[in-house]
Amino acid sequence: MTQGRHVILAIDEGTSGTRAAVVGADGRVACLEYTALRVDSPRPGVVEQDANTLLDKTLDVARATLAQAARERLNVVAAAITTQRATAVLWDTQTGRALVPAMVWQDTRHAADLERLARAWDPRLRPAVGRPSGVRSPYLWAARHLLETPAVAEAWRRRRLAFGTVDGWLLWHLSTQRASVSTPTNATSCNAYMLSEHRYCLDWIDALGFPQELLPALREDVDDFGRTRKELLGIDVPILACAGDQLAGAVGLGCLDAGQSMCLHGTGSFVDLLIGNALPARSGACDGTLTMTARRHHGVSHFSVETFVATTGSALDRICEKLRWFENARQISALAATVSCARGVTFIPALTGLRVPQMQPAARAALTGVSLATTQAELAYAILEGIAHSVASCVQANGDTAGVLATDLVVGGGLSGSDALLQMQADLTGLPIRRTQETARASLRGVAYLAGSTGLLWDSLQQARSTIAADAVFEPAIGADERARRRALWHARVACELEHAATFAAAH
Repeated sequence: MTQGRHVILAIDEGTSGTRAAVVGADGRVACLEYTALRVDSPRPGVVEQDANTLLDKTLDVARATLAQAARERLNVVAAAITTQRATAVLWDTQTGRALVPAMVWQDTRHAADLERLARAWDPRLRPAVGRPSGVRSPYLWAARHLLETPAVAEAWRRRRLAFGTVDGWLLWHLSTQRASVSTPTNATSCNAYMLSEHRYCLDWIDALGFPQELLPALREDVDDFGRTRKELLGIDVPILACAGDQLAGAVGLGCLDAGQSMCLHGTGSFVDLLIGNALPARSGACDGTLTMTARRHHGVSHFSVETFVATTGSALDRICEKLRWFENARQISALAATVSCARGVTFIPALTGLRVPQMQPAARAALTGVSLATTQAELAYAILEGIAHSVASCVQANGDTAGVLATDLVVGGGLSGSDALLQMQADLTGLPIRRTQETARASLRGVAYLAGSTGLLWDSLQQARSTIAADAVFEPAIGADERARRRALWHARVACELEHAATFAAAH
């Protein structure tokens, strides 16, 4: 079989769904299989998933992709995994099944407990781990289960308990190594990873009540993760990369160099600004802007600053599926494109709180300015404009933290298919917005680039990046004065929601 027929199996386990595909030396993503996942929120602040179902459905899509690849006579030579970050799992190593629902990264149930620790710990955490104590902690969540959940406590007593984020959960099942591990692009998001030292902040781990013996072993994002278990997937190939989904997406969009910025629209919208091998001077200075490990290989870490809006794609899902205001996200985009403005209607996509301009987990989504004259198209416009405003705030926050201004913004993820949204992003950021072909598949392509760029399919990440093809560029269509007016109105509406959240919290 020729080199051109060699492909890498890429698995992308996200929050809203899980998918698999193969990626060849031309960078094309093929044999794509996808299935949706359910996210449960039984009460405000609690966001969970069934980790066992997550695993089962991930295996289903991977097997379906491999079946397609076999029919097309493609030769799978390696595997790579990218996952949602900071979603935590506790499982029994004898049965291989999760013992409690996974805590999803949007969860804020322990925000009050972490706030009480913040005064003493944030000055130490900000420069070292690139972020404050935050509003959720996988380690605190696990520590509470050890105290309060009999099945977890019993598994720990019997030395059958394992803990990890989704990267470790999948690797434990898929790899012959059967080890509990994590990678920097995942561990960074859990608020206890020492960025410049590639180790855990053990004093903070102890303060959270988490036993150090349960910590996953730290590896690199490009590493030897063992071989796939043939009895599960039907193939025996090396697993060569494992990375957090947004950071894999950055690689898949070609963002490798300092000064490049990207926005990946998924369940939430994440905006990253690449800053190179040195930490930013103001690392951790802003609660909502986090310093990330963008990737780590051969002992070298590359960093970015990241700000995100936790509920953008998921907000559209709720609006369509639960509230039934629209049939689907495509209808929202199509209707928004038929009007030129929202006529004063504003939507703030804060279903699980705000991060910018300040951290406020008690904030909630808000729809304001609706009148008897408001049309469905204007409502659609306002919903997309709220996402675009949120992205613009993220871009500004990243620049303030890094001291570097982005010159353009590369976009990926499912919502990047909306021309209406991307034009709003261009107008409100004042930046050209670049969309690549197969942009919604950036995470799959990026993790395959990481796995295959050491000579397997490409000689370097730069050579892999050369396979990316441009699709469209959206230039700003409004002037600075109009942009400032729209942004001022947005900031005023956000300030009202922050005031309301603070008042509500004080009253309860």
